[in-house]
Amino acid sequence: MGDGKQARNEEFQSFMVGRWPRLMRTAFLLTGEQHAAEDLVQSTLERAYVSWRKVGTADDPEAYVRRVMINLHARKHRRKLKEFLAPRDDSGLVHEVADTGDRIAQADDRGALLKALAQLPVRQREAVVLRYWEDLTETQAAEAMGCSVGTVKSNAAKGIAKLRAIPGLAETVMYGGRK
Repeated sequence: MGDGKQARNEEFQSFMVGRWPRLMRTAFLLTGEQHAAEDLVQSTLERAYVSWRKVGTADDPEAYVRRVMINLHARKHRRKLKEFLAPRDDSGLVHEVADTGDRIAQADDRGALLKALAQLPVRQREAVVLRYWEDLTETQAAEAMGCSVGTVKSNAAKGIAKLRAIPGLAETVMYGGRK
């Protein structure tokens, strides 16, 4: 019995280490603050670990964990806790470092893009982050958000339209965020 638990622990650790950067990026885009993103990822992985037997045998464990993260983020928002994407004074913050090949890193003004993202309602922000930064299909985003494909399409379209309406960002979000 100890060998089985050890194997599950090693499997979970491997999963966690391999997915940490992507989970952090998603959490940062959802919360906008490094510490809040770390807390969200930590809470997500705590829940995944407790249910690892179920998560590890799921068809797509990463999608399962992503759904847990979205649910935790939505639950936090429902409790009306203040979250911010663009702190007024960011002098003491450790900034997110973009992955190589990350499209958002190619934006001329990453700060302006994050501030604009902060202005979106939570569901629109989730849809935009999952569809365009995580490059999920509409179906995958709908599963992660716990809603219909139509809701994802609607929220993503409204979010992109709001981003396009901000002067200077039109080029960044041209063609729905995909160039």
